[in-house]
Amino acid sequence: MTLKCITLCKKHITITSKKEKYILLDKYIDFLLENSDASSPMWNIEQIRSGRKNKWNYIDACMISAYLELYEIKKDKKYLDFCDDFVSAFVKEDGSINTYDIEEYNIDNIRPGKNLFKLFELTGKKKYRKAMDTVYSQLKTMPRTDEGNFWHKKIYPYQVWLDGLYMAQPFYMEYETKYNRMRFCIDSFSQFENVERIMKDANTGLYYHGYDESRQSLWCDKKTGLSKNFWLRSIGWFILSLVDTALAIDESLYYEFRRLQEMLYNLANDLLKFQDDSGMFYQLVDRKDDKDNYLETSGSALISYAFLKAVRNKLLPKRFEDIGKKIFDGILDRYLCVEGEELSLGGICLVAGLGGKENRDGSAEYYYSEPVVKNEAKGVAPLLMAYTEIIRLGMAYD
Repeated sequence: MTLKCITLCKKHITITSKKEKYILLDKYIDFLLENSDASSPMWNIEQIRSGRKNKWNYIDACMISAYLELYEIKKDKKYLDFCDDFVSAFVKEDGSINTYDIEEYNIDNIRPGKNLFKLFELTGKKKYRKAMDTVYSQLKTMPRTDEGNFWHKKIYPYQVWLDGLYMAQPFYMEYETKYNRMRFCIDSFSQFENVERIMKDANTGLYYHGYDESRQSLWCDKKTGLSKNFWLRSIGWFILSLVDTALAIDESLYYEFRRLQEMLYNLANDLLKFQDDSGMFYQLVDRKDDKDNYLETSGSALISYAFLKAVRNKLLPKRFEDIGKKIFDGILDRYLCVEGEELSLGGICLVAGLGGKENRDGSAEYYYSEPVVKNEAKGVAPLLMAYTEIIRLGMAYD
């Protein structure tokens, strides 16, 4: 089977049937697993390029989540064993975590904690329960804005980034619900209301990538504190945070649950105004006519996954099921291919941020300048998670 693929896909030649694409994806899933471990995960391109030793991070955590989902569906123990071995390379018996420094106050480091709930449930290993407390301890002292939202990182003071809601809130809500008598569930919920009030654009219904309460960053508007653009992957993280947090909230918090569902429904509908005919979305969501803009894999996959998962759990209407499937198939058509002897998923923005030592200014030119790569977990993991939803919904090979 031969499939020609140009990663940025001004042209793309597809000569596989839909069934063959799904077979290809099944092979791709095992290809990544067989060529990765905790010391050298082949999907973590950002880590590979840095040349540094691997550590506790959200990128690997997203892949572990995907493989845990696959285990629950397929009951193939190789997926659970892989996840257990991978996370055990960091989590010690006393619940401490190798390479994890709480005092970095990096909100991204909360995300790996989400997998600990499932690993504890599936393996019964007490170290995973203890490690939840270790991760939670960061949230106890995490710096906050005056509105009450967690800072994105200590190195980005007074800043809220849209991606940070996904990194922290699903873990925070689930921990509060299961292990802390729901003491701070409302605190988690309130951080979503703040983001909706401050970071949502009234004209498009989309959310800006970042907000600086201090108004000091080079990338922010000095009146509003907001960044300039609607970055796809940040919106993808955010819409998935709405789904996962709503699913973690206790049923007694009916108003809060319904408000999260309302935010989800409104954003899902507003996104459809910017969807490409292929099903995918653009790197900068509302600027499809920019010559350097492109259809981006990771953010599109996150939205696909969020739609499909939300439909299965009755958070979104049934019509979003077909929309989620169209996004998913659009990614496969455009970016999943065989190059030589290797499987490849392309069209993934490696990284994008605001400020920092790189002085990232949040302009359109900046977002288009970041590397576009293949086989990176920020694109691969959401695609695999979306695939698990397609399997659950009985839509695979349809």
